[in-house]
Amino acid sequence: MRLKLGCFTDEISQDLDEAIEVMREFGVQYAELRSIWGRNILDMERDELEKAQGILQRAGIKVACIASPLFKCHLFQEEKPRGDLHLARERSLEEQWATLRRSLQLAHFFHAPIVRTFSFWRVCEPNEEIFRRIAPYLSQAAEEAHKEGVILALENEHSCFAGSGEETALLLSLVGSPYLKVIWDPGNAFFAGEVPYPHGYEKIKNHIVHIHIKDARLNEKTMEPEWTLIGEGEIDFPAQLRSLEEEGFEGVISLETHVSPPKEASRLSLQRLSSMI
Repeated sequence: MRLKLGCFTDEISQDLDEAIEVMREFGVQYAELRSIWGRNILDMERDELEKAQGILQRAGIKVACIASPLFKCHLFQEEKPRGDLHLARERSLEEQWATLRRSLQLAHFFHAPIVRTFSFWRVCEPNEEIFRRIAPYLSQAAEEAHKEGVILALENEHSCFAGSGEETALLLSLVGSPYLKVIWDPGNAFFAGEVPYPHGYEKIKNHIVHIHIKDARLNEKTMEPEWTLIGEGEIDFPAQLRSLEEEGFEGVISLETHVSPPKEASRLSLQRLSSMI
């Protein structure tokens, strides 16, 4: 079974036509939507959404996931954001339920099966007590998404409390909801200090419905993690992809380039990723 390849359109270009042009060069049939034309999709007007929908439909591109910033906010107190909001405006904890409703509306509009969520900004090292405080929010959100016929999937994000596969697995066990799934991001796990494959992956593989692909390595001078082109990092993507294929993974693996210049880096990464697949 051939793995399904997708791409964050805004990691190629804010111009949706330009992004799709690059995607079609490599037969990419799935898009992940986060921002278009310089605006986060949560803040786009109806006419802008309809324009985007028309472009995607004419290109034969399906939307795999709404990359919502849900729960990318502070759990404990209002402080400055800890990570990248990708053109989304900063929203308080109280505003997250409106974010969820809007994200579900967009999922219906674009016929996307998945809405992404996070686990709050990481302001300290996570522990079971913190995860028990987070769990009710994710449980309620997953229940509301399920009622709408949409899958809510938690992305492991190194700037949020659940950054590694191991942390994500613990949080899932405390949420205890069959409706909350996982977006597995090996690059984020690497930034969180984990060996993504096989260690992190093995912890949460039974819950994964969608995957983000970006490569990373330790900078030789600073010994800090940095993003790099697919195939030039320390993540064992060939083995990761083989495992997904062997286990019959039916979701989409979505390139999130994270390297500049974006179009050129995306082309090279898609070329390498296609070869691996």
